[in-house]
Amino acid sequence: MADRLTQLQDAVNSQADNFCNSVGILQQMSQPSPLSGYGSSTTKVTPPDTDHTLLFAQMIARTAKDIEVLIESLPSEESTAELQAAGLQHLEQESEVAGEQLKETVKQGEQLLASIQAALHDISAKQLESGEDS
Repeated sequence: MADRLTQLQDAVNSQADNFCNSVGILQQMSQPSPLSGYGSSTTKVTPPDTDHTLLFAQMIARTAKDIEVLIESLPSEESTAELQAAGLQHLEQESEVAGEQLKETVKQGEQLLASIQAALHDISAKQLESGEDS
């Protein structure tokens, strides 16, 4: 779970970077507004040729989706120690049942192997007897 929390923290930090950088782009691209009573500054600022607003919007949306996925992957509050212990106990019981079934299957396989070996022994004995008679 610590890895998921670290990933979540990294994603939140990345989102904060995205927001800060997008505010910087907005400040860079915006036109100055005249303030009444403070003189008339007619300085024209030429905006840069590239428009990064779409890029930052996509980055913010993608990071938000990543954060949502990471939050959903965290264990819920209902996952208490008692529920986890009960789940482990259930898994142990299933494991014991599967172990018993495996033991029974191995026992049946060994019996089948023994009967096949006995049949092969009988066949070879009959072939030897028929070879001696001729």
